[in-house]
Amino acid sequence: MSKREELIKKYASDLKDKCGVTPNMDLLTKVTIGCGPSIYNDDASVVAGSQESELETVKNNFLVKKLGLKDSPELFGAIHAVLEKYGKSNKHKYRAVVYYLLTVHFKKESVYK
Repeated sequence: MSKREELIKKYASDLKDKCGVTPNMDLLTKVTIGCGPSIYNDDASVVAGSQESELETVKNNFLVKKLGLKDSPELFGAIHAVLEKYGKSNKHKYRAVVYYLLTVHFKKESVYK
């Protein structure tokens, strides 16, 4: 099993165990691939939910640029809702899991077709 396959398995487990979501494995794989090499970097592979600059990056680089959403206060609301679902006390919020949940939240799965 490749390193990426191992990570996808770990992300699927987080979605099931920590978020109560049964993942669409095809979509999770595509979202993970879309994260690029950041998934292999300990710092870049997680979202620092308490850092405003990190949330700004998720909003601008993922929600606006990747998913094509218009910048609005609703975007931060969705980010906070996803982080809450993942668990505030959970220190390791994987970027691919957060992006997956945001993609599903905004019903933008078609971006990854």
